[in-house]
Amino acid sequence: MIWLLLCAIVPAAIALALIAWHKWIAPWRQVEELATEIGRGEQPRTFLVHGGAQAQRIGLRLEKIFQDLKQLDKQIAKRESGMQTIFSSMHDALLVVDSNRRVILTNDMFRKLFTLPEISVGTPLLEILRNPALDQAIANASGRGESIRSELTVDASQIEIHAVATRNDAGEITGALVLFHDITELKKMDQIRRDFVANVSHELRTPLSILRGYIETLLDNPKTSREEFLRILGVMERHSKRLDLLAQDLLTLAHLESANPNLQLGNVDLPSFFEEMVRDWEKKLA
Repeated sequence: MIWLLLCAIVPAAIALALIAWHKWIAPWRQVEELATEIGRGEQPRTFLVHGGAQAQRIGLRLEKIFQDLKQLDKQIAKRESGMQTIFSSMHDALLVVDSNRRVILTNDMFRKLFTLPEISVGTPLLEILRNPALDQAIANASGRGESIRSELTVDASQIEIHAVATRNDAGEITGALVLFHDITELKKMDQIRRDFVANVSHELRTPLSILRGYIETLLDNPKTSREEFLRILGVMERHSKRLDLLAQDLLTLAHLESANPNLQLGNVDLPSFFEEMVRDWEKKLA
């Protein structure tokens, strides 16, 4: 009798266990597997959960979450692509670091400027670049929250750097952003301008000194002979004309820098030019 009872209970228990497994345990394990795959960013083969209605509803919600994540990933990728396009088209080099001086972002111009390979996010800046001026600018910007301007030399190029602190939504400093602008040509143009001003000053000083010298001569010698007086007046006239020509030359240079200069080329009579110079200075050097 006992054996008959056991034979009836065991199959019933197994049947109940199988029913419980399929109805309650298996569905939740399937839900757990779905959540794990979604967490890894993998596409589950199916979101259909076999079992109770509650487990099935959770499976459908997981599917909705997965679709939303895919859409969000697409939006992020599109935004990152747009940002990279903007950064790549920039003429200035760009560097963004966090508060620990780890690289967050660079653009192509930065890597080209310092001849660097592709830089991984999170790489310590000191591992790829050591520059005291840059380190100091980043330290001042991220340490004091100030906008810092400085200059550094890279090979033969003069680079102006502008460093500012980056902040989170709470206003806390999270790192620094640095822009690098090549001012080599500007420096050269500034030097050319300085040289030009110096040369113009010299050219103006020469006729003025001659005029002044002859004026002093006439003042010191009021009884200068008529012949000498006329000769001096001739020299002074030539140099007054020379001053006028210098003024015209300056206007010509300004015209040459305009968008549509009208150039008229001609020959220079060098022998006559040097004869005039000798004649002007022979009295002074005598």
